[in-house]
Amino acid sequence: MKVETKKIEDKKFEVFIEGRVDTNSATDFQNEIMKLSDEPGADIQIDCSELAYTSSQGLRVFLMLQKSLNSNGSKMVLKKLQPQVKEVFDITGFSNIITIE
Repeated sequence: MKVETKKIEDKKFEVFIEGRVDTNSATDFQNEIMKLSDEPGADIQIDCSELAYTSSQGLRVFLMLQKSLNSNGSKMVLKKLQPQVKEVFDITGFSNIITIE
């Protein structure tokens, strides 16, 4: 798994995630992505076009980030999910909790 974060402008971030978020990589993903929740009022867009798979551990990290961002007035949008990844979000009900474009 690879995560790259770019600051586009003040309080606006674009995150690119590549590979698999599973038991082996979820902690690294969490450590990298949760840094963004420290920025009150941030706008975070996560490009998931290269995310091949997420396990329940990965879903947990997305949910933790969403809750943390909600608590400080920030927002998160997942973009370009692959069909197999989108299906996981749909089946688990996470697509009702997290904004997906």
